[in-house]
Amino acid sequence: MSRTVHCRKHNEDLPGLDRPPYPGAKGQDIYDNVSKKAWDEWQAHQTMLINERRLNMMNAEDRKFLQAEMDKFLSGEDYAKADGYVPPSA
Repeated sequence: MSRTVHCRKHNEDLPGLDRPPYPGAKGQDIYDNVSKKAWDEWQAHQTMLINERRLNMMNAEDRKFLQAEMDKFLSGEDYAKADGYVPPSA
């Protein structure tokens, strides 16, 4: 049986993550307040940002940028998009 959280991104009750995605307080906050759906969306967006902006995860500034964008994305704030990206039409 999956657990339910009130997702801060989607502002509705949705299935939660199976375990915290990070150690410490940040991971616990995501575990308690972010749905699996929102986390999966972030994972896809994060991959797009890394690829399109050519971020290097060995670079501390790139990791800091990605962390800030994750916080914005999961909070429903305006976040960075991949330059020139056009989502597929439904």
